Amino acid sequence: MTTANPLLAIRDLTMEFPVGAGWAPAVRNLSLTIDRASVTCLVGESGCGKSMTARAILRLPPERARLSGSLVFDGQDLLTLSEARMRSLRGRRMGMIFQEPMTALNPVLTVGDQAAEALRTHMGMSKKTAREEIERLFASVGISEPASRCDSYPHQLSGGMRQRVMIAMALSCGPDLLLADEPTTALDATIQKQILDLIIQESRSRGMAVLLISHDLGTVAQIADHVGVMYAGLLVESAPADDLFAHPLHPYTQGLVTAVPGREAWKLARLPTIPGAVPALGAMPPGCPFAPRCPAADVHCREAVPALRENGGHAVACLKGGSV
Repeated sequence: MTTANPLLAIRDLTMEFPVGAGWAPAVRNLSLTIDRASVTCLVGESGCGKSMTARAILRLPPERARLSGSLVFDGQDLLTLSEARMRSLRGRRMGMIFQEPMTALNPVLTVGDQAAEALRTHMGMSKKTAREEIERLFASVGISEPASRCDSYPHQLSGGMRQRVMIAMALSCGPDLLLADEPTTALDATIQKQILDLIIQESRSRGMAVLLISHDLGTVAQIADHVGVMYAGLLVESAPADDLFAHPLHPYTQGLVTAVPGREAWKLARLPTIPGAVPALGAMPPGCPFAPRCPAADVHCREAVPALRENGGHAVACLKGGSV
């Protein structure tokens, strides 16, 4: 996706971890742009680098990881900023919904105090005003009895309730960019729709950009403006959502789309699957990392990693499916 003035422009982003005597990339040369007031979704199997991409944007990589490339957010490269400047952006202009709320919340503080911290730090609200705003936000994300829930500790809430607390915290300061890592994993179908509708409403009304990480292609097809498909740390396909689901070009994307249960799935003895698994970080195959699982791969696919080639806004990194 290429625009004249994106909110976030990611260029050649690489996140590497020490493996043996060298370094192994969990994210490799990823380039992507995110527009204001748009919803961009990253999809792919676990271990493809989606969550690592979100953590890189916040400049919160795991211990011992190293980052390179550029992350230009509203005209400033995040990788060159001081840690103090990054702290002023996290929570205020960039919100994050983490995938596992139990590890993201502090067990010794009430959820109300934790949620109010960003409002008091970044917005200068008094304790009373911040509390009132958090109660309003808790109610908006489907938390019943928000006044009493503010005084609860994380262990006193269900997994779904903790997830809703995280969503309220991420939205509290009205960020320009919301990073949502599987934000509805622990919620039932009705609340999932309510939360996703809320996120989309916030995006449209405030001009907030959303980077949504999800395994649910059905949901992605409904809400995304643009979709990026990741595999083994690489962006292997990127296109407007309608185009990608109507004409998936990469064999991996085709496999993901085919594996989504449809209305005729009950007629099948077995749902389609992609054989094999994502390669381990320190054991990447030569050439295209998807080649060992790809039915169309040949000897040329195993010689070099295909470059991401774009035509008309639809980009693909494949020697076989790259006719765009």
